[in-house]
Amino acid sequence: MTGKLFGVGTGPGDPELLTLKAAKAISTADVVAYFAKQGNASNARAIVAELITGQIEEQLGYPVTTEIDRRHEDYKSATSGFYAEAAERVAAHLDAGRNVAVLSEGDPLFYGSYMHLHVRLAHRYPTEVIPGITAMSGCWSTAGLPLVQGDDILSVLPGTLDEVDLRSRLDNTDGAVIMKVGRNLPKIRRAIEAAGRLDDAVYVERGTMANGLSMRLADKPDDVAPYFALILVPGWSNRP
Repeated sequence: MTGKLFGVGTGPGDPELLTLKAAKAISTADVVAYFAKQGNASNARAIVAELITGQIEEQLGYPVTTEIDRRHEDYKSATSGFYAEAAERVAAHLDAGRNVAVLSEGDPLFYGSYMHLHVRLAHRYPTEVIPGITAMSGCWSTAGLPLVQGDDILSVLPGTLDEVDLRSRLDNTDGAVIMKVGRNLPKIRRAIEAAGRLDDAVYVERGTMANGLSMRLADKPDDVAPYFALILVPGWSNRP
């Protein structure tokens, strides 16, 4: 018999926001696997560190992150090969009868690296995906910002989009969550300002984490941002 694959959402950062089901899957797994940049610690592992008490650990180290443009053929080749290799490393444990919990920050199937393993393995092994609280949910809760209501439309936009495309999409939605901020912040700020929505936009950094913060984007004095930052543009404009 093969082992079972678990895609486990670890939530947005605060260990207390981990679900009971996720905690059980991690603590009872034979193997805990997680992604991280080569040479760096895993944020997902840090969230659940207290639950790892002797399980086999399998770190899956990205060969490249932001060093090469994501549209470049070298980036596509490196990441495609990496995910294929990572899937087979996990498969080896499953073939040996070990249950494997693959950690994913936020939710596994929402911009999560786990999905690249899921599409390669879920048809081959018993699989269960355990949802997690998304980063955007954690961030708007940290900021105490009602984002959309009623018939408002919410768009989730990657900050890696071209500036013109970001502006166009902001013009055609009520509320927006802009993810993958990091080095894209200058471009994102310009797009939001061009759309006439800078005064309402809220910048959240490391939402729900101990070192998190939030502020109006217009009040942020620089364009420095970590990868774990979001920008929220509320759509609920007719509040009482």
